[in-house]
Amino acid sequence: MPLAARARQDQLVMVGKLLVITALMFGFGYALVPIYRHICTALGINVLSLSERGGSAAEAAPANTQVDTSRMVTVEFDANARGLWSFKPEVRSLQLHPGQMATVMYDFTNTQPRTLAAQAIASYAPSVAGNYFEKLQCFCFNEYTLKAGESRRWPVVFYVDPKLPHDVTTITLSYTFFEVGGKLPPAPGGGA
Repeated sequence: MPLAARARQDQLVMVGKLLVITALMFGFGYALVPIYRHICTALGINVLSLSERGGSAAEAAPANTQVDTSRMVTVEFDANARGLWSFKPEVRSLQLHPGQMATVMYDFTNTQPRTLAAQAIASYAPSVAGNYFEKLQCFCFNEYTLKAGESRRWPVVFYVDPKLPHDVTTITLSYTFFEVGGKLPPAPGGGA
């Protein structure tokens, strides 16, 4: 077979292979949507829009399977202030199922005649509960500057991990709010 004819034959074979690969790529791209839906359905992760699912958001929203409805935990809220200010939770206690999300508001008022910088530290009783108390939003993550007479309301968004030992039925969440020294000039007249 002459060299030119062999080169022509090799080129035709290569074009044929490329056409087959192109057809396979197109077929795979076309099949991705049904494959995606099938995998999501099999794994229970359906992220399709509500219009594709059919029904309203209330009907389509799955129940939270992370909540342990077989038991209740009482969470008590405590507030301590190291200084001349008002600091307290809106509720003293709350009952919830482990895994259930909750929000509790805390009120803080600077009753001093000066601006102050303050921060809160959380503690838990029993101490083992701290490992299972998950705060998603908390004022204790930040330091705050409050002017004289200024009031603020802060949320604590949390849940108790369902892995909490069954013998723990009550958790006390205690915050101590304290002034952060060295952040602001001293009060006029040297008062504290």
